[in-house]
Amino acid sequence: MQTRIRNLPLLAALLLLAVTDVSAHSAEGLAGGFLSGLMHPVLGPDHVIAMVAVGLWGAFLGRPAIWLLPIVFPMVMAFGGALGVAGIPVPAVETGIAISAIVLGAMVAFAARPPIWVAAVIVGAFAIFHGHAHGTELPGAANPLAYSLGFVIATGLLHLCGIAFGALAHWPAGKVAVRAGGGLIALGGFAFLFGLA
Repeated sequence: MQTRIRNLPLLAALLLLAVTDVSAHSAEGLAGGFLSGLMHPVLGPDHVIAMVAVGLWGAFLGRPAIWLLPIVFPMVMAFGGALGVAGIPVPAVETGIAISAIVLGAMVAFAARPPIWVAAVIVGAFAIFHGHAHGTELPGAANPLAYSLGFVIATGLLHLCGIAFGALAHWPAGKVAVRAGGGLIALGGFAFLFGLA
């Protein structure tokens, strides 16, 4: 009985993730816009690896980067999203997204420790590409504000996944695992860049 009760939150989370726009009213307002925005970053593996890399790099760098980088990214990403919604073009968005995974993964893999402002500028520059992609792919009937709220929350959760994995860097074997994870993220970025994934 206790096992069933402990599994209820997991079941509820899985059911929540299984909800589609079809079953959520008519893709308008908070339901369609929010759920679409929440799922967009999670369903794009190129977005996932880059956003996890931000949290991973922040955790690897320690304070203040562990909280600063995951704040900078969604704030600048929201600006990029507004550009996309407004129809303002940003060149080479998909290339920028792939390169973001390469660069951010490489920063972790090579244990790069630039000044915090340089790390924030790197993260912010790549956030524009991710935000623009989210903004231009806004479903026609969706509420832009609810959709944006969804993709910002999903981004924050992906950053938290990176931070959680990056916490392993406190131990020698964990540091190796974190750096290897950064290398895998960079390789994933190359795969997206050359159309292999």
